[in-house]
This record gives sequence, structure tokens and C-alpha cells, in this order.
Amino acid sequence: MASVLLATCAELPRGDEDAVLLEAALVADGLSPSWVRWDDPSVDWNAADLVMVRSTWDYVTRRAEFLAWASSIERLCNPAGVLEWNTDKRYLLDLERAGVPVTTTIVIDDLKELRLPSSGRVVVKPSVGAGSKGAGLFDVGAPEAIHEHAAALMAQGFLPLLQPYVNSVDSRGETDCIFIDGRFSHAVEKGPMLGGGPDDPSGLFVAERIRDREASTSELAVAQEALEAARELHGLEQAFLYARVDLVDTEEGPVVLELELVEPSLFLGWNPESPEQLAAAIRRRITR
Repeated sequence: MASVLLATCAELPRGDEDAVLLEAALVADGLSPSWVRWDDPSVDWNAADLVMVRSTWDYVTRRAEFLAWASSIERLCNPAGVLEWNTDKRYLLDLERAGVPVTTTIVIDDLKELRLPSSGRVVVKPSVGAGSKGAGLFDVGAPEAIHEHAAALMAQGFLPLLQPYVNSVDSRGETDCIFIDGRFSHAVEKGPMLGGGPDDPSGLFVAERIRDREASTSELAVAQEALEAARELHGLEQAFLYARVDLVDTEEGPVVLELELVEPSLFLGWNPESPEQLAAAIRRRITR
């Protein structure tokens, strides 16, 4: 029986909210899944038929260690090079250069040179981060608060990014499109995350408000454009095993807020067929 190791973290030893559905689908497909902490030194990762990164959300403060672990694994999905690229949100600049519509992203490497928009709100977040932790929402009329937050991130060893806040998020939220082996599976609506809401009990991310969402034709087009650009940037012949593209509406149309290729929640419960789709895709990776 082929073995699949599902990488998680100490705070979530049995995985995230997708765990039960994913594990059941893998077993039904004749595979042997196990949830394992990515930093467990006793695990022989290369003895598994496939290693899948799932809920490794503690990598944010241990990125170098996490990437060293990933690079040591022969049969890892998604590949280690993709994880290195995608764990730093500056990947958005690469997508923008490839012609993908993305939310405007400014790297704050010198606070003295920072120029704020003339009006509106902005988000300041660490370039390496997950689950909206470390992200702050500010009015441009309060530049001291913006500088203070950016300086605090720098003091913690993070590189701050500045993005304009897209006001449609307040009323519509964002559209998260889930893809399995390159094929669109389903979408969900994620409510605003920067309103001072509570953390998830794990402490790893801000609690999410999720609803069903039907992605529009234009949203799917942008999502697929982002995935294709990322695949080409890494010279990959096959699609990513899993991916989530988070989109927001602007006056110019949908833009990519995040391209999640490392450890995204896939919200498998919102499409009854998605656990089996993912298990079948994993089976194909093992037997290919």
C-alpha cells in the first residue's frame, strides 16, 4: 500500500479542517496516509511514496529551516523550489512582470523613502507570513502608525510590504479559487480578515469567515493566468498538485491578492467531490 505523509506542525498534529475528509478519501483510494510534523527528526521522509505539505503554518519564523527540510525530500508536492518562491510574497512582483493582474505591492526596504498614496487605506504586512498574522490596516492619514508598524516588522526580522486596501473586500470579501492538479474545483468567499477579529485557537492565523462562492468567468481567467505564469516561471511540465488563488475586485477587474502554493486551506468541505479529486491526483503522482 502506497504511503502518503501529510506534513503539518506541532500546533495541529492531526491537520487542519480538511484533514478528516482528505484522510478518508486517501484510504478509500487504497493509500496509507499519516499526519507528521514537518520538523520531526525521527521521520524518514524519503521512505514515503509521496510527501504532501498541508498545515505547516509555523514555518513563518523558521523559514530557512523549513526550506532546508523541503529541499531534502525527493517526492514532495508542491516542489521545494516552488515553496521557496511562494513563501515570500514578493512573488507577486514576478507575477506582475509576467503580465498577471495583481494587487499593487511595494517593498518597504527604507522607511525614509516610503511614499504613501494620497488617500485611502493601506495594508502593511510581512513578506513572509501566513493567515494574515502581522498584517495591519491603516488610513494613509496616519503615517506615524504605518511607519511604526513597518518598523516593528523590521525589528522582528521581517521585510514589510505595503499594498492599497481594496474597498470591495468590505462588502464582497475575496474569492478564493481552489485548483486540484491544474483543474478548477470550487471557490469560496472569505470575509475581511483585517478588522481586528480573533485568532484561530491554534494561534497560527486569524479566524476565517467562509461562505460558498461561484467564481466569475473573469475571476477564473485571472486565476488560471496566475497559475500558468507560476508554472512557466519554474519550468514545470505538470500542473501544481494543489493551488489556491485569492482574488479581489477592483475597478479594472479581478486581481490576485495571493497565490497559495505552500500550505493553503483547500476548503474541501465546500465541494463534496474535491476530496476524491485530490486523492485521485495524489494517486496519479505516485503511479506516474
